[in-house]
Amino acid sequence: MTILNFFSPLFRKKHFAKQDVSKTELKRCLTTVDLTFLGIGSTLGAGAYILSGQVAKEKAGPAVVLSFLVAAVASLLAGLCYAEFGARVPRTGSAYVYSYVTVGEIWAFVIGWNLILEYVIGTSSVARAWSAYFDTLVGGKIEAFTLEHLKINVSWLADYPDFLAFSICILLSILLGIGVKESSRFNTIFTIVNLIVLTYVIICGMFKADTDNWKIPEDDVPPKYGDGGFFPYGFSGMISGAATCFYGFVGFDCIATTGEEAKNPRRAIPISIVISLFFIFIAYFGISMTITLMCPYFLLDEKAPLPFVFDYVGWTSAKYVISIGAVCALSTSLLGAMFPLPRVIYAMASDGIIFRFLARINSRTKTPVLATILSGVFAGLMALIFDLDELVNMMSIGTLLAYTLVAFSVVVLRYRASNDKDSDLVNGVDTHYSNGVGLSPPSISSTRLRIVHSDVPTQRSENISKICIGVTCTAIIAISVLIVFALDDIAKAKWWALLLLIITSTCLVAGGFILALLPQDSTELAFKVPLVPLLPLFSIWFNVILMLKLDYQTWIRFAVWMAIGFVVYFVYGIFNSNERKRYVDEDKDESDETEKLLDN
Repeated sequence: MTILNFFSPLFRKKHFAKQDVSKTELKRCLTTVDLTFLGIGSTLGAGAYILSGQVAKEKAGPAVVLSFLVAAVASLLAGLCYAEFGARVPRTGSAYVYSYVTVGEIWAFVIGWNLILEYVIGTSSVARAWSAYFDTLVGGKIEAFTLEHLKINVSWLADYPDFLAFSICILLSILLGIGVKESSRFNTIFTIVNLIVLTYVIICGMFKADTDNWKIPEDDVPPKYGDGGFFPYGFSGMISGAATCFYGFVGFDCIATTGEEAKNPRRAIPISIVISLFFIFIAYFGISMTITLMCPYFLLDEKAPLPFVFDYVGWTSAKYVISIGAVCALSTSLLGAMFPLPRVIYAMASDGIIFRFLARINSRTKTPVLATILSGVFAGLMALIFDLDELVNMMSIGTLLAYTLVAFSVVVLRYRASNDKDSDLVNGVDTHYSNGVGLSPPSISSTRLRIVHSDVPTQRSENISKICIGVTCTAIIAISVLIVFALDDIAKAKWWALLLLIITSTCLVAGGFILALLPQDSTELAFKVPLVPLLPLFSIWFNVILMLKLDYQTWIRFAVWMAIGFVVYFVYGIFNSNERKRYVDEDKDESDETEKLLDN
């Protein structure tokens, strides 16, 4: 009993009263267009100007266009899961609040705590990138002066303090604190400029396109750059490139943090996520196609491919236009990285699992000013003194873990039985946001044999689904471990590797097949993920593969950050959580009712 008493609070779920679903202290002012530009601006940053050339030269060659296609499909799977939750849960907090209403408080804290680190490092790294790019425009004078007078001789810190990056973080936090609509206008203007520049690059580049660069003979390719042709590094190189390109799509999830600031979040969030991912893919595909057609892939400058290819074909003046686009792209990426940070902090502080004073809202601007300023200072200090090259992977592990939990939560909710005590927000449609149009594609189980004789989830079918979800997710993790760490043994047909692969694959197929036969929640939403459970499970598999490919130092840093977080949670959060107070109140009411019955 003592063990149950200890563990039960860890899995308590967040509940909303129906009248509280649309209630917020924040200002609802963002339209679907605002959210779409926020998603595009936060994602389509340095990746368009750097990532495409790097992947083409080192991993995929001209097949980088397919790498971006594969990465786009994987990102779309995560985006669809976010879109469904945006329709179900129109609240600030993104993956944090999504996991809170489905899998419980401890998982929500893990996700929220990692999202804080992800956005802090994202803001800091982009701030340093912005500073470095600006420094190149002035001939490197800022770096030279700072190195001469303020050099830092500590191995695990940066070579010099980057005061420009620190100032950028502070100025951006002030801009975000002034108001979300003002920040959105800034983002929209810079994103439009960025899109215009990228369109200019693609159209002008096509005039210098040479299809021979996609079929270079092997004899003309220098050593270490593959075998030439469209797939110089083979199919595996294209897939490896896709894993890198996947990180070029990270950032769209900032849309999901605007649930309490969007005018119509149930429709605006799903629509803006899908539209922004589409435009981001078109831009990446167009840029990667352009640079590989203009110049042999092995000649590309991986640090600045766009200016290089135009210089290569004799159009040197184009680099000035590209510089304008790069500055705008990095500015919107910076805003997109920092925009969700105070909102995640606000959501966690409002729930009481981190310090409540961080949830204070300014009465005039209707923004979490204190959380915003502290976010800016924290990110600015990291940008000031830390060398962030080795910390960037920490963004990846936090993002991938969030994507995994959201996909997992979609599957869990789809098979959950309706319960009067459950949140109206999860199991019903708030008529304030629903306009009667439900975009609910058929699932795999639309026509099926029946394991449970019911068209809607029952308690029995929910219990069966929990077992199947546990089996399939465990099998996915096991198969991913085999692929990452024992692929050579599988290729060599070693008996133990093949046996493990057969067992885990059988469990995966069996669990997925039974899930497909179970009844699913038929609640009409503005958007629903199609082909459940197939698409969310595939999203989980892809995310787990990428997490396992991260180096061990990243996992060590992740463990240290989580240790700090668990101290905060078990010392403060677990005792001050809103849900703890609700559970205590319910127990008190039941105790009072019991006493009345005994008295009678």
